[in-house]
Parts: sequence; C-alpha cells; structure tokens
Amino acid sequence: MKWDCRLFFARALVLIFCVFAGAALAEENKIMNMKLESSDFVHMGEIPKRFTCDGEDVAPALSWSNLPAGTQSLALIVDDPDAPDPAAPKLVWVHWVLYNIPASSSGLPAAAKKLPAGSLHGLNDWKRTGYGGPCPPIGRHRYFFKLYALDAVLPDLDNPDKSQLENAMAGHIIGKAELIGTYRH
Repeated sequence: MKWDCRLFFARALVLIFCVFAGAALAEENKIMNMKLESSDFVHMGEIPKRFTCDGEDVAPALSWSNLPAGTQSLALIVDDPDAPDPAAPKLVWVHWVLYNIPASSSGLPAAAKKLPAGSLHGLNDWKRTGYGGPCPPIGRHRYFFKLYALDAVLPDLDNPDKSQLENAMAGHIIGKAELIGTYRH
C-alpha cells in the first residue's frame, strides 16, 4: 500500500508542476505575442534622418497588434541606453513618454501631431512633452521603443517622467512589445 501512495503523490506533484509551468508559459506567450512595428524602419535597422534632430525631429509611424485580453490602455516609452557614448554608456536618455493610449487604437501616424483621444504625455529628458528624436553626440546609439499593455487606465499623472510612469504602471503591465532602431550622425 505504501508504494501506491508514493506513486500517487509523485504523479500528483508532476501534474501540479505541469499546471504551473503551463500557466507560466501562457503568461509569457501573452507578453511575447504582442507586436510593435514601424513602417519607417525595421527592428534593429537605421532610423531615417527625418525622425532625428538632423531632420524634422518628428516621431516615426508605429503600429501594434496582438494586445492581451484585458488591455485597458497602452503606454509608450522611448529611450536610449547608450548615452552619451555607446562605448562607455553612463545613463539612459528618455526621448518620449506617452500613456493612456486607448486600447482600441492600433498605432500612431508619423509625426503624431494628433494623438488618440485620452492619450497623455509625460516629460522626456529635455524636460518637455512630446517626442524628441535621436541626436547622439558620438557613435551609433540604440533607441528602444517600448509599448506596454496595461489592465487599467492610469489617472492623470501631470506630465510624469519615465520613472514616475513606471511606478504608476507597476502591477498593471499585462503585455509588452519592443522595437529597436539605431542612429548615428
């Protein structure tokens, strides 16, 4: 009888492990399936001059898909982890902070002069709202466009910086997608 009990408990533990592992994989797939793309540049490709300080300094077009079920709003943070010099980075420079983008939207047009209703800006590291394009002082930098799916619409945070927005998003992120572009003067 003891052997049968051990076998039963061993099978039960395997089943419990499989259930938890399956749930973890499903959660990871929710995050991994979300997509962020641009018609203006490809992932890990060069950001065209138009979207930089050497050009018009306007935001590139962005589109997203496969948002997780339960998405109530989106947040977008664009930053450069290679500042000031990719050979010896010292800080992450924030180029754009945007939140409360409606979950019903599917993207932002190039230049993004008119944002979807309800969208709110935060402050970039130039201490202004809106997009500030790549303007690397030296070398080729990477620019991370990070889109977050949130299970809530955030309150008006009165022009938050990246850190304040990240604190407000804590516990509400149900998906994430990333698009990386590069630029060199």
